[in-house]
Amino acid sequence: MIEKSEKLREKLKLLPDNPGVYIMLDKDGIVIYVGKARVLKNRVRQYFQSTAKPEKVASMVEHIEDFYYIITQTEIDALALENNLIKKYKPKYNILLKDDKTYPYIKVHTKEEFPRLSITRKIKKDGKYFGPFMGGIRCKDILDVVAAVYNVRICATPVSEKPKKPCLAYHLHRCLAPCAHLCDKETYAERVKKAIAFLGGDYEDAEEILRAKMMKFAEDEEFELAMEYREKLNMLSKLKLKRITAINRAIDADIIALKTNYLYSAVSVLVTRKGIMQGSSSFALEDASLSETDALTAFILQYYSHHELPEELIVQGFCEKELIEKYFLEKFGKKTEVLLAKQGIRKQLLEMAEKNAEEYLSKSVDKIKHKNDMTRNACRRLKDILGLKNYPKRMECYDISNISGVDKVGSMVVFIDGEADRASYRRFKIKTVEGANDYASHQEMMRRRLDKLGTEEEEKFPKPDLIVIDGGKGQLSAIKEIFDEKNIQGIDLISLAERDEEVFTLFSSESIRIDKRDYALKMLQRIRDEAHRFAITYFRNLHSKRNLASVLQEIEGVGKKKRIALMEKFGTIDKIMSASVEELMAAEGIGAELAERIYRYFKEKL
Repeated sequence: MIEKSEKLREKLKLLPDNPGVYIMLDKDGIVIYVGKARVLKNRVRQYFQSTAKPEKVASMVEHIEDFYYIITQTEIDALALENNLIKKYKPKYNILLKDDKTYPYIKVHTKEEFPRLSITRKIKKDGKYFGPFMGGIRCKDILDVVAAVYNVRICATPVSEKPKKPCLAYHLHRCLAPCAHLCDKETYAERVKKAIAFLGGDYEDAEEILRAKMMKFAEDEEFELAMEYREKLNMLSKLKLKRITAINRAIDADIIALKTNYLYSAVSVLVTRKGIMQGSSSFALEDASLSETDALTAFILQYYSHHELPEELIVQGFCEKELIEKYFLEKFGKKTEVLLAKQGIRKQLLEMAEKNAEEYLSKSVDKIKHKNDMTRNACRRLKDILGLKNYPKRMECYDISNISGVDKVGSMVVFIDGEADRASYRRFKIKTVEGANDYASHQEMMRRRLDKLGTEEEEKFPKPDLIVIDGGKGQLSAIKEIFDEKNIQGIDLISLAERDEEVFTLFSSESIRIDKRDYALKMLQRIRDEAHRFAITYFRNLHSKRNLASVLQEIEGVGKKKRIALMEKFGTIDKIMSASVEELMAAEGIGAELAERIYRYFKEKL
């Protein structure tokens, strides 16, 4: 068995024979892997046996410092719990579908008395769904054909006892206007039935109606309308070309294939509906699971948590067929047959998906590796370089922006695992500081931020692992005073000085210089630059509301005539701030020296 701590060895001895989920932790207590097991004792012990392992597995095992497990009644329960925990913790060594796209569907609201059609990306058990639509086919175009051919409604106007005035769609012969009580339920239901047949792949009837209308408009010399219907026919032709003649038209199937190089994996999904190839999607699994079986299973569970289940799922032979079928039946109440394709058209489609996955893998590995180096690996390296107490999972960076003490604003930007979390960004308008006092402005902002810890607002403002201040030793000392004042524990604090990219910490009076090529420094620069950008954007929004002339008169050499010239040339303070020296010189009376002064004024103040 691989050498591990005595505590870990003792826990391995106590593992039960039950099914369940196991959670692996690193030295910082971060969840790095979540897995399911039919027998917890056998599965977990495998990781620590002295046998050859793929590089990805070996790397994970090296980082395991602890684990815990949750016993479940069945393996299906374990599968569901594993899926939920992966979504919650987003562990490094599990599948993370960050590039997943939810494609649009057309929904027929069959539970309504007069069913309408709409476009949606969320699948619920409240109607009939068609799709997904991809590969250049727009749902809007299909709805347009349905309205033009079958006159069913695509608006959300309720049909009530009191009739409404018919809208333009009725007068354009695009709706039977049930809301105006201008058609009976039986007539409307027949049209809906035909529309559903069309959405299911029966295009001949619609094509005949569209062609007849096009010819009628052409005969009446209404050429614009004739051309509009010709476009609708062209769209139908695109749909027909996607039909695969060898597939039974009654088959709805997704074909899923995985390829791996044992460091990274890629999955390709081909979608067929009613014998029509709707399109394909490929996904890079930047944190691949420990085996092809685990990776494919985890992908399928996550993918179908927000995609409609097909009638058939065609997969590779190593997939856990029975387990997935049972999970789908219990989770969604729908029987989806998982097929391990071995021959015929299904085998050909699977080979097509495998080729797509292999192609995507070969072109995405470098990008994935680079992104990982720039994010999580950069976080780990930063912790080691600076001797931080915490792994900086949540980093917050702060900056102040003002001109001569006017309209002082602050920004807070947030990175999670080295990636921007823009939904968590916050702005501060400095309220109590007089003049251009950068230290006091930073202190006010930080005091207001830290006041949220331990309150009901902490859910929106979680405790950070690391706070980065845009500035040097002075700014760091100013914030340290606030930390001491509030007795803040468990948060690392550093500052980054822009001029020489020096990092100041609380552990040393000397700055730390990180190699400019190091991803750890590049990550710090990204969060600092983002805080700077966010503060300036807020500042400009506030400052543009002030009188433009009052700002310009603060600049030496810019008199009334030159202010007027600049205002006439640029119009807003924002455009003057962003102008180059050459652009400023284009304003009447602004020479090279004055243009340089104006340019420097704004650059230095911001």
